[in-house]
Amino acid sequence: MKVLVTGGYGFLGAWIARDLIDRGHEPVLFDLASTPRRLEMVLSAQEITSLPFAQGDVADSDRVLAACKEHGIGGIIHLAGLQVPTCRAKPLEGARVNVLGTLAVLEAARQLPEPRPRVVLASSAAVFGPPSMYPSGPLADQVPLRPGTHYGWFKICNEGNARVYSQEHKLETVALRPWTVYGPGRDVGMTSEPTRAVKCLALGRPYKITYGGIQDLQFVGDIARAFVQCLTGPYKGPEAYNLRGAVVDIQEFHRALCAVEPTAKELISVGESQLQIAPNLDDSLLQAHYGPLPPTPLEQGLRKTLTMFRDQLAAGTLDVADLG
Repeated sequence: MKVLVTGGYGFLGAWIARDLIDRGHEPVLFDLASTPRRLEMVLSAQEITSLPFAQGDVADSDRVLAACKEHGIGGIIHLAGLQVPTCRAKPLEGARVNVLGTLAVLEAARQLPEPRPRVVLASSAAVFGPPSMYPSGPLADQVPLRPGTHYGWFKICNEGNARVYSQEHKLETVALRPWTVYGPGRDVGMTSEPTRAVKCLALGRPYKITYGGIQDLQFVGDIARAFVQCLTGPYKGPEAYNLRGAVVDIQEFHRALCAVEPTAKELISVGESQLQIAPNLDDSLLQAHYGPLPPTPLEQGLRKTLTMFRDQLAAGTLDVADLG
């Protein structure tokens, strides 16, 4: 199957392209720019060269539709969007890309001939409010959503619009809510700091994660697998699903990093303030509908990440622009 991946040259896009290729599918990367640095972390030069590329603005519905028709698209994974800091600084642009861009993707899928492609879109755990607003214990997918950011409200809007397209136009839609996704290529966004810490560890440089408290650390390979599984598995209806990895206190993350590389004890430090997004989410509905999707143990995921960064450092390809 040919799969349009919007934001295909981004962090998740690169890992999803890897997963799609491994399963025998053909990703078609849709993005404004074709900078391959993240793809180079997980794909060979030959694979990158062979991948079809459709350049365009995701908020341009005509361009999205044209790309789908040109490449004979059978499925869509929609990742393109602006992160929390940009949406905070430029809410109008954030709404244009995140909300209108999602509507453009849904509308393009609606206009394609039968069988129309399923759309799996990236929502976010940012749809949830702070931990203090919820009872203790893992939170189900359908608890009240009370985000504290423009980004979170944009994602709620996208989940709702996807459900409406499913109800009114019989379009198959699935939304997934990642939390702190870590791994090589994660270099933007509010929760990119744990990955930066691992990169600094590979470089032998000190780094402080500015926040603390509990978070849900999810290895990027697991999240890529979940997106592809939701695209290719038997459809269960228009749902927005929580994702779950290792729900740990930041101190436990630090201990796991020290177990992987003891020099982390001196080089890596952490803050105290809790991120204002509920971290303890229940993924049982996702597991029942599209599983099993077992998470990578934290130490194993951190070891993979550190090894990949060290390999890039040895090859002279490690990108440190995000470290300032």
